[in-house]
Amino acid sequence: MDPETPTTPVPQRPREDEPPGSAPAKVVAASMIGTTLEFYDFIVYGTVAALVFNKQFFPAAAPGVGTLLALSTFAVGFLARPLGAALFGHLGDRVGRKRTLMLTLVIMGGATVAIGVLPPYAAIGYWAPLLLVVLRVLQGAAVGGEWGGAVLLIGEHTAKGRRGWATSFAQLGSPLGLLLSNGVVLGTVALAGSDRFASWAWRIPFLLSFVLIVIGVVLRRTVEESPVFQQMQVRQSTAKSPVAEVLRRHWARLLLAIGVTVVSFGGYYVFTTVGLAYVSLKKIPSSYGLYGTVIGAALTVPVILGSGALSDRVGRRPLYAVSAVLMAGWAFAFFPLLDTGSAAPVVIAFATGIVAWSVLYGAQGAFLSELFPSRVRYTGASIAYQVTGALGGLVPLLSLSLLQSLGTTVAISVFVALTAVVTLVALRLAPETYRMPDDGGRA
Repeated sequence: MDPETPTTPVPQRPREDEPPGSAPAKVVAASMIGTTLEFYDFIVYGTVAALVFNKQFFPAAAPGVGTLLALSTFAVGFLARPLGAALFGHLGDRVGRKRTLMLTLVIMGGATVAIGVLPPYAAIGYWAPLLLVVLRVLQGAAVGGEWGGAVLLIGEHTAKGRRGWATSFAQLGSPLGLLLSNGVVLGTVALAGSDRFASWAWRIPFLLSFVLIVIGVVLRRTVEESPVFQQMQVRQSTAKSPVAEVLRRHWARLLLAIGVTVVSFGGYYVFTTVGLAYVSLKKIPSSYGLYGTVIGAALTVPVILGSGALSDRVGRRPLYAVSAVLMAGWAFAFFPLLDTGSAAPVVIAFATGIVAWSVLYGAQGAFLSELFPSRVRYTGASIAYQVTGALGGLVPLLSLSLLQSLGTTVAISVFVALTAVVTLVALRLAPETYRMPDDGGRA
């Protein structure tokens, strides 16, 4: 017998075993707006940090050092994500999904808006970069708790046979955030001009985050708490210390969840951030790479939804395996296509890599959440996702270091292939979850 299987009968109530049908549209919208804001904030920050933060917040440093310091604040946000996953995962499993998501939305969006009004170094000296780092930590920590809660809010309102399809809507936050952020930055530069953008207009994309906060708060106020969490409250079965319980009783499942997610972040950042940096180093027009990422992001919308729906029929693991193999193979074609320097091959390289990643991403929300029992599901899924996300934030630095030390892109392609191997091994050891009962995911 599974040592974690309850040995005493638990009283049942109507609609406790499984919610009927799919999540209500307002639940889907409330979750999707948060994940869209998450990716919008992160991508806007990375773009603006690379373009102007060296002059606004680190002018005392040499130009190259200033840029490095500006980008280091971007990395700080990634390092804060696992801490946020533990903190907000604890709250989500203790006080509820809905209340925790309201908190993460306000903190995340509020930090972004605050960056938009932060005085520069010229006005307040060293307080400017210090406050920038503090706001970035708050932003990263809130992001650490946003994804898991958004996925659970949808998944726990949805019947078992449709969770892949339903939770894939939360996954749309990545391409929508990418499209929205790139569109806002490009539009601001076009309207204000490069000089005004570098001087003050860079603040506009951050301030526009306020619109998403208002929409998100309005939507989330109207959403009911997940039926699964309501059931736990009635039974008084919520975990007292979710983080400790995950680490003590579900550590094996946590390691598997991290393992199956490795290729997601390894491949994604190579096909986006690393690729764009490589294009710049090769003096290839950056517009080629930007068009490729935008086209790829647009194409991922139907792929993510289709992948989520298909995972309800064939399982989560096959979609992961297909995506891992596609990313590993494409990594060896990616850089030779970039080396052509021609528009069409470069656009195809970026777009295809992002689409290959999206096959996995559509099934990810359902798979990771189903690996853990409901009493620690927010914590377990969030920590697994955000630990790998934090490591993914180091992929650009590792990749560029490999390129500089070895002088070849093959090492980067091998790295992506190795992350795919890790994922495939973890998949082999992980259980298939799409037909499991609600609390079937026990380590």
